[in-house]
Amino acid sequence: MVDERGRAVPSGRWARLGGFGKLAGGVAGGVIAEGARRIATGERPRMNELLLTPANAARVADQLSQLRGAAMKLGQMISMDAGDVLPPELTAILARLRESAHHMPPAQLDRVLAQQWGEGWRRRFRHFQAHPIAAASIGQVHRAELRDGRVLAIKVQYPGVAESIDADVDNVATLLRVTGLLPRALDLRPLLEEAKRQLREEADYARELAMLGRYRDLLGDDPAYVVPAAEPTLSTGRVLAMDFVAGAPVETLAEAPQETRDTAGAALVRLVLRELFDWSVMQTDPNFANYRWQADTGRLVLLDFGAARPVGAETRAGYRRLLMAGLDGERARVRDAALAAGFLGAAAVERHGAAVDRMIDVILAELGRPGLFDFGDRRFVGAIREEATAVARDRSTWHLPPVDTLFVQRKVSGTALLCARLGARVEVRALVERYRAADLATMG
Repeated sequence: MVDERGRAVPSGRWARLGGFGKLAGGVAGGVIAEGARRIATGERPRMNELLLTPANAARVADQLSQLRGAAMKLGQMISMDAGDVLPPELTAILARLRESAHHMPPAQLDRVLAQQWGEGWRRRFRHFQAHPIAAASIGQVHRAELRDGRVLAIKVQYPGVAESIDADVDNVATLLRVTGLLPRALDLRPLLEEAKRQLREEADYARELAMLGRYRDLLGDDPAYVVPAAEPTLSTGRVLAMDFVAGAPVETLAEAPQETRDTAGAALVRLVLRELFDWSVMQTDPNFANYRWQADTGRLVLLDFGAARPVGAETRAGYRRLLMAGLDGERARVRDAALAAGFLGAAAVERHGAAVDRMIDVILAELGRPGLFDFGDRRFVGAIREEATAVARDRSTWHLPPVDTLFVQRKVSGTALLCARLGARVEVRALVERYRAADLATMG
């Protein structure tokens, strides 16, 4: 969804810093007002309760949506990846960052395109739709028609986004620290440095152009997927031009017949497995907006390859060990594989081994069911969340997995979340078993 109001993107260092200052001031004011209200009613509120009020969460979401760039991107990641950890008020309001964004006003858009294409850029087109068809964290997308009738989607990066990445990541990390959600002993530096690196890559549209072509080559003529063809003559480091591919938002499939939802779900799961085990490259941003569905062809449209990245051999091997142990239903092997891959920390297993084993048992029971795996049946999630919440209370055992694993798991978890939204049923065991069979064939 694109917000109808155009708001100029603050592109200068001081303008963006002022945005964070405004946010901090607004949150501080909210804390004072809410604290005074609760004290007047006889309560003794804790600071984190005052920080995470719905009003303050709304201030955070609104300011991040105005700043766009890394600030908004991290807000989106928080809302998608930590939905079972953050307070529900913050999760619900931050989720707005996945659904809408302010777009550049026409005058600012014209200046950006003139810088990239030259002053007479409009003469290249029969029609250029000024209002974007999509607006996200790093750029907005416009529909345009060339003079030969070819219809394109033109992604235009917001000014100043690339230059603001390091400062924005540090500022958002500071906001997280201030809330008290993260233990001070938890070393976020490796994750923050990797987040900066990936966001720099996402802001490099020349790199994305190359990844777009790579995915077209990898998928070839697979009838389950569509990847737009790029238009290199109009693409720069800040503008990416490609064929406009029609399709409906993938979430609309939630109302489609079960067979259609199952087809889309299977395509999503197969894609993740191929990325991880066949190609060693993965598009690690599972935002729902990166997928469309063509009802007439039954094909999944893949968009946005800025977050595509190589997957290391150690990470692939760790996932393979974990999945094969899960297929065999062996709890001890699953626990050992999860430890070796860095999903679990040794302290958590040592101090909360019984709870960890109970979570593994729940997962194995689900995977062990024959036939289709029903992503829409989320009853088991409550049991896992209950155990995980108890473990998470012991903040001294909090642990960050390897960065490569974190980004891969983001795609895996996001795919599962999308399949759950669709209520898809997929032969997950059979799809994974193919990789065991491939291993045996190689050994033979």
